[in-house]
Amino acid sequence: MKTEELMTQSDKNIIGTYRRQPVVLVKGSGARVWDSDGKEYLDFVAGIAVCSLGHSNPKVVAALQRQAELLTHVSNLYYTEPQIRLAGMLVENSFADKVFFCNSGAEANEAAIKLARKYAYDNSKGDRYEIITMRGSFHGRTLAAITATAQEKFHVGFAPLPKGFRYVPFNDVKVLEKAIRKKTCAVMVEPIQGESGVQMPSPGYLKGVRQICHDKGILLILDEVQTGMGRTGKLFAHEHFGIKPDIMTLAKALGNGYPLGALLTTDQVASAFGPGTHASTFGGNPLGMAAGIAVLRALLEDGVMDNCREVGAYLRERLSDLKKKHFTIQEVRGMGLMVGMDLTIDGAAIVRRCLERGLLINNAGEHILRFVPPLTISKEDVDRAVEILDEALEG
Repeated sequence: MKTEELMTQSDKNIIGTYRRQPVVLVKGSGARVWDSDGKEYLDFVAGIAVCSLGHSNPKVVAALQRQAELLTHVSNLYYTEPQIRLAGMLVENSFADKVFFCNSGAEANEAAIKLARKYAYDNSKGDRYEIITMRGSFHGRTLAAITATAQEKFHVGFAPLPKGFRYVPFNDVKVLEKAIRKKTCAVMVEPIQGESGVQMPSPGYLKGVRQICHDKGILLILDEVQTGMGRTGKLFAHEHFGIKPDIMTLAKALGNGYPLGALLTTDQVASAFGPGTHASTFGGNPLGMAAGIAVLRALLEDGVMDNCREVGAYLRERLSDLKKKHFTIQEVRGMGLMVGMDLTIDGAAIVRRCLERGLLINNAGEHILRFVPPLTISKEDVDRAVEILDEALEG
């Protein structure tokens, strides 16, 4: 089928929950993808911070192929070696003692919400259940996750929303401390807010949140679905800020494109979950575990995070150079290869112009361009991306 026919068929048969760009992507390799007409694109979206090792990474492909020939799925009523191995690797390289596997970031955050409430139930006679989240946050599209997401635009049309969530401003520890009451069981926060435009924590903010949670005897949940797995130049973003959570959620880059999510926590908190309290049919399936093992090995052994730090700094430098040239750029911010560019104009038009010129970027919020390329991206690719963006900003 031709491109126009494919898009027409898609519009006919697929529910329109996305504003899709007018291309049909058919192949990917490294930092590049190709459409059904054979046009090549430099990809600075990477599945929205998912394909951190690049498209069709050979090590991930080989791991999936090997595992598909051995065992694709069995119930979690049985042990499987890949699940045991990946859990051990995550525990060895994090604050955590225990892992729960699922299929997505929203599912990981649902598990975190349930675990925090169950832990509070077990330890406070059931009268602590509220979770405080931050304005501008994004935690997923399931009903509890969009309620945790403190952006009203995601709530419209889905009332009544689940009870037990309260919102405070990001980067304000004083307001957070005042908002905590006897019913509060946890605070849930992204180290860097991704979907609202790569909003950075102010100095000392996350340490302040950690201290408040400790002092008040409540849990700290870090949503590292977008910031985790090397995106900021360390395996987990909270490592930059010298804190440890009680619960952490992961997904996106954990499977490099294979659907995979995880919740990590301590022995003490994990004790609230037992048989029958939570589950996932496909969570921890052998294929997903094989992908996760390959991804984590590459991050730890192949210098990927070193490249992320070096090329991420270079990207921010090159984008800051553009700021000197284009008055429509207000700010460039970010960490590692999670970078936002704040504009005075609608970013959608810039995204379209870049697409036409062979560069994939996206906007997070109307006026913010987001750059989350593969962590294996080169400085030469950055130069080409900035060249195209420069042209797009010219009009």
